Amino acid sequence: RGLGCSARSSREDSWLKSLFVRKVDPRKDAHSNLLAKRETSSLYKLQFHNVKPECLEAYNKLCQEVLPKIHEEKHYPCALVGTWNTWYGEQDQAVHLWRYEGGYPALNEVMSKLRQNKEFTEFRKERGNMLLSRKNQLLLEFSFWNEPVPRDGPNIYELRSYQLRPGTMIEWGNYWARAIRFRQDGNEAVGGFFSQIGQLYMVHHLWAYKDLQTREDIRNAAWHKPGWDELVYYTVPLIQEMESRIMIPLKISPLQ
Repeated sequence: RGLGCSARSSREDSWLKSLFVRKVDPRKDAHSNLLAKRETSSLYKLQFHNVKPECLEAYNKLCQEVLPKIHEEKHYPCALVGTWNTWYGEQDQAVHLWRYEGGYPALNEVMSKLRQNKEFTEFRKERGNMLLSRKNQLLLEFSFWNEPVPRDGPNIYELRSYQLRPGTMIEWGNYWARAIRFRQDGNEAVGGFFSQIGQLYMVHHLWAYKDLQTREDIRNAAWHKPGWDELVYYTVPLIQEMESRIMIPLKISPLQ
């Protein structure tokens, strides 16, 4: 009887553990190779600048004078994808998204050339006096998302940022490869990215809407599509933290 109770108890413990212990299949390749676009080798840099409140207007003016020169310079293999001020979320914040066509070698080339650019050196010095803090991340594109291309406005933009549980990026990609089809009707999907350097296991989804009410209507409509609720149900447990920013583009932003 004692042996029988022991075996039964062992089976029950094993069953209970199976509910709470996540089984992660071993991978033979980096998730970046499995999830990123293969036809391109673009690398993205996402910058967050927290500006002194009294300096935001001067900061925007300075960026609008200098950033287009880098964007339009043919000898720099990079392009300004979008530049915004956060409207709802962290206040007095600027967000910049750059694309480096050619990956890390292109990034190194641009950084090397900018260090020799006296105007940019002065720009960074003046800009630095206006900032409270700054951070950046290097990102790759998800293969199943739209590539961010210039668009006419006026639009507001939502940057939804997800801190995933380590080891769950493949699962996230598998679910969102199906989920993205539910969010294409209004042409609101701009781009989807995951971090390579900086804060890791970060995912950023960028959306464009006419206004806040249009955003609400489009998001509510997704819940009426069969399958959307199930995909949300399975992706929520993969998230540790999430954040939403509503952003307004600057005049120089290719994404208007």
